[in-house]
Amino acid sequence: MNAHDEIEYITFRVDDQLLGIPVREVREVLPEQPVAKVPLAHSSVAGLLNLRGQIVTAIDVRRRLGIEPRADGLERMNIVIGDDGELFSLLVDSVGDVRKVSQSSHAPAPATLSEVWKQCCSGVHRLERGLLVVINTESLVNTERETSCT
Repeated sequence: MNAHDEIEYITFRVDDQLLGIPVREVREVLPEQPVAKVPLAHSSVAGLLNLRGQIVTAIDVRRRLGIEPRADGLERMNIVIGDDGELFSLLVDSVGDVRKVSQSSHAPAPATLSEVWKQCCSGVHRLERGLLVVINTESLVNTERETSCT
């Protein structure tokens, strides 16, 4: 695989699905943090967290993608990203490794995906075992669009 043909993704799991975000979009990965609830916020907004003095909006990726809530008491991980000058924390079940994949293994999102997933997915990569779904973080964190991911 040619280094110019590779893309690095930070991988994570939500339910049984392997997802990825380009490494260049990720600011940091953190264990579960205290989240302050926000009254009347969009249902996928878990709340706000204080990250070294910066207010970060926490997005529950399970809710955003229409997946059943995780069992109470199970810890989640935070993937902190920046979008349009604002910080967001994506609450996910677990974080995996950084994976290098060939751009040639990229395919568009399958037509059979639900509308929710089509809006938040920028494509898939075929792996030796399964698929890596690439998340479009801009769509994922945009809770103001009527045709958003919920």
